Amino acid sequence: MVAIKGIIFDKDGTLFDFNATWGCWTGGLISEECGDDTVLQQALAAELAFDLQSQRFEKHSIVIASTAEEVADVILPYLPDATPSGLIDRMNDRAAKAPQVEAAPLKTFLADLKSRGFVLGVATNDSEMPARAHLDQAGISDQFDFIAGYDSGYGGKPAPGQLIGFCNHTGLAPAECIMVGDSTHDLMAGRAAGMRCVGVLTGLAEANELAPHADVVLPSIAELPEWIAAQG
Repeated sequence: MVAIKGIIFDKDGTLFDFNATWGCWTGGLISEECGDDTVLQQALAAELAFDLQSQRFEKHSIVIASTAEEVADVILPYLPDATPSGLIDRMNDRAAKAPQVEAAPLKTFLADLKSRGFVLGVATNDSEMPARAHLDQAGISDQFDFIAGYDSGYGGKPAPGQLIGFCNHTGLAPAECIMVGDSTHDLMAGRAAGMRCVGVLTGLAEANELAPHADVVLPSIAELPEWIAAQG
């Protein structure tokens, strides 16, 4: 088996806890866009499959693994005075300020991987600007050799463009890389790029949803080094 040299991580639900970040973002967005109109708040929350009281998502929510443009497309019909570009700008600004809860102690975790010689990347369906802001807030941006959002010129997942971009940027072959993510979009992108795929359970998907698309499903990224070592 070809040795693993490159690791590409999804961001939300993989490096960071999904509900803790995007629950706060969605609740704030609904409040900001709807004002005191509670009927509109409930309608928009239902469209996003989001519970305003618990601040948690249903598994079919479009917010999961979708781009800002895709989320804006379903919100805009509820906001007749909003423009697509204005709404997306507000969404990205709010996203950049969203709190981040790490799925593992990231500074130590990533520094250990780098010390072992792995080349690291991030491929997210978030916009690149808030994605970089989140990594900066966690103090880990410098650990990554490649960071791509859906608007970085490679497209979004489940298409493999970001992962192919990682390979082109680093000179690694897809067979030398693994894609690590919490959604089927992540794993489908990895498969399409010709990479091995690792699912993690720190997002909203369950193991039985990820398993058909993954070489292994782990509780979190914390178990990744042990799995890599076992690959030989």
